[in-house]
Amino acid sequence: MNVRPNDLDAYWMPFTANRQFKAAPRIFVGAKDMYYKTADGRDVLDGIAGLWCCNAGHGRPKIVEAIQKQAAELDYSPAFQMGHYKAFELASRLAALMPGDLDHVFFTNSGSESVETALKIAIAYHRLKGEGQRVRLIGREKGYHGVNFGGMSVGGMVANRKMFGTLVAGVDHIRHTHGDARNLFSRGVPEYGAELADDLERLCALHDPSTIAACIVEPVQCSAGVILPPKGYLKRLREICDRHGILLIFDEVITGFGRLGTPFAVDFFGVEPDLVATAKGLTSGVIPMGAVFTQKHIYDTFMQGPPAAIEFFHGYTYSANPMACAAALATLDTYEEEGLLARASALSDYWADAAHALKGLPHVIDIRNLGLIAAVELESIPGQITARAYDAFLKCYEAGLLIRTTGDTIALSPPLIIEKNHIDILFDALSRVLKTIS
Repeated sequence: MNVRPNDLDAYWMPFTANRQFKAAPRIFVGAKDMYYKTADGRDVLDGIAGLWCCNAGHGRPKIVEAIQKQAAELDYSPAFQMGHYKAFELASRLAALMPGDLDHVFFTNSGSESVETALKIAIAYHRLKGEGQRVRLIGREKGYHGVNFGGMSVGGMVANRKMFGTLVAGVDHIRHTHGDARNLFSRGVPEYGAELADDLERLCALHDPSTIAACIVEPVQCSAGVILPPKGYLKRLREICDRHGILLIFDEVITGFGRLGTPFAVDFFGVEPDLVATAKGLTSGVIPMGAVFTQKHIYDTFMQGPPAAIEFFHGYTYSANPMACAAALATLDTYEEEGLLARASALSDYWADAAHALKGLPHVIDIRNLGLIAAVELESIPGQITARAYDAFLKCYEAGLLIRTTGDTIALSPPLIIEKNHIDILFDALSRVLKTIS
């Protein structure tokens, strides 16, 4: 079936070179398991799980059936002052996946909204504790925390910030962990750079720690090109935050739900933050949904005053939408029945071997991997940053492989249902492409 929209002009596409795309559009018309189907009838192996989100693969029967059934049963329920059973069931099941006291869940509709929610909870929490002066937020250079104003402000990706003015006041950034030559071509978590966490102490000295509400980081900085935390780095951040009464927020929008071979990066790194922002893999990308996990003591701090008073003036029309909850519950069932939250651990060595076999190919200056994530960093063409990776992106698409690029780094993060033969196909296609780009 050859399907193509009649007119491409009306749709303003996100994070896309619209004019370039519409001159030579790349259109998907179907998806099943590990593959997309293009408008011209080709199969394209999904090397990036859609947009880091389709962790259970595409067209999974249990998720499809749950959505169909829910649409007929209860399509929408108001989120304010009303509830439905699946929201409470989902929150309980999610809380059971988290270690320690991360046992309360606030539902959102995206990673961006989860970040905004976590930042607001942090600031409001300190105010309720009698420390209303704690309003400063600390992010990290090269961090990506979505595209709303709070997330852009704590984020550290220049292109996402430069057009939008001064953003949210009172935000500063610690250094990123990329660039130590000793860590080039590391397999897994790199050895060097834990001391970079001490940059938070520099900002504490500059601003006075009693003014800082929270520090937010991605355990793995995926959108900036799979920048990995050095051994001991996250533990050191936790210790600094504890020392100064600062809340630590993990943005696990990408690393959550099995990407590293554990339910969350919290488990993988053995570091328990105060708040965790999630989305993407929560519904395997099928319906927009996000969630924020919060420590019990934070939730309990809000549960004060008259019982009839609203404790937190925040939420969304579609928080805990019944359709999204049904999709999320079916996604959790699929993860559990197929052992997908641990699958990356079983495949990580095979995946790492395949990724690092690209070392020595033209223009490859670094390879990084963790769980079922990998990055192949290419040397940039002088004066044309992004051009080389974008050329690889187009050629991979023509070769039947979907990749993601950021700058001149190729990122890979496939559905967790990937088999070894898919890994072979993926890296064989990428290897052939890398040998052809100039």
